[in-house]
Amino acid sequence: MNIVLFDQSRENLLPLTFLRPVAEIRCGILTLSEKWKKLSNGNVSFITENYLSKKYGATHTNDNIYIAGNVIATTALWEQIKNLKNNHKLVSNNQQIALRTTDKLDSIESITNHKSEIQNLQSEIFSIDFPYHIFSYNDYAIKEDFKLLTHNRQSEKLSSTNTVVGDASLVFLEKGAKVECAMLNTTAGPIYAGANAEIMEGCMIRGPFALGEHAILKMGAKIYGATTIGPECRAGGEVSNSVMFAYSNKGHDGFLGNSVIAEWCNLGADTNNSNLKNNYGLVDIYNYAQKGYINTGLQFCGLIMSDHSKAGINTMFNTGTVAGVNANIFGAGFPPKYIPSFSWGGFENSAVFKFEKAVELAIEVMKRRKVMFDKTEQEILKAVFELEMMGR
Repeated sequence: MNIVLFDQSRENLLPLTFLRPVAEIRCGILTLSEKWKKLSNGNVSFITENYLSKKYGATHTNDNIYIAGNVIATTALWEQIKNLKNNHKLVSNNQQIALRTTDKLDSIESITNHKSEIQNLQSEIFSIDFPYHIFSYNDYAIKEDFKLLTHNRQSEKLSSTNTVVGDASLVFLEKGAKVECAMLNTTAGPIYAGANAEIMEGCMIRGPFALGEHAILKMGAKIYGATTIGPECRAGGEVSNSVMFAYSNKGHDGFLGNSVIAEWCNLGADTNNSNLKNNYGLVDIYNYAQKGYINTGLQFCGLIMSDHSKAGINTMFNTGTVAGVNANIFGAGFPPKYIPSFSWGGFENSAVFKFEKAVELAIEVMKRRKVMFDKTEQEILKAVFELEMMGR
């Protein structure tokens, strides 16, 4: 099977989609693209923004299935998609979910305007249309991914130093995962530790919870589900219903709740975010498509932080804060609820984080994890810098 995932709801998902296609968002244990790859056992590629295409290009064959990249894959949905006939499309509420064709389509417009027989969706779907959907659907996504990844497989043995509350079969450790002296509660959902991940002593975890490969949960961490700490992340303190994509750090005490942290971010010691307004009202959040604030319909909504952004020690984020790409946030008091990309300081009228300095920092940070910030990465970041500077 050749699957091509096309961007849908991209502008509404900014700033998280500045440096990745929509389908590279993580929700649950896996990214959206990894779910499709696992279910289909086939090739997965992307149709996205031109400046991203050198890294995330599209591959075509004589049998292509184009799927909306923001849709969470499920077994039931895949069963209907893989049975589509040539030049048939799957639609739900006038929204195109999938198209099968021998044609080699190279744009979102050519997919959505393709003349095909319409087939209505027969199963329920969840689609990530706004950043706050990521933590809102994370409970569902972890449970689905857990079933997908652990079906007919045996977990590595859990050490006797741990205490399990609930069903011990809902704790799954991949090869090399280390868990010692932790309290694991599976009554509300499973607990998954990826290959070579580590849960240190004294951690208290309520599922559903996912720890990505090579990720570390620091000593004494308090985790409330549904939370995902992605591959190579470091997390400590108190975390509730949040998703960290990969390679990001929250290594110290402080609260992170109802939040999404992208890649290569760092939250300084005792950084906290509010996830509930003092008047218990619904939370407004900045939306790039509207160039203004929209109502989330949520009472609990914390921090949305895009890639390469950093927060100094004791930073306090207000309810429903959005931080763009490469924002370097520091200073007294609460930063504004919208922090533009490449901000230096993060407050109103703050200086621009110079592109050359941002590149130097990215090289240094990624080198520590043995990842290269290559020419392609720099060109993508430069494109985002130019886009964001045009809007200032």
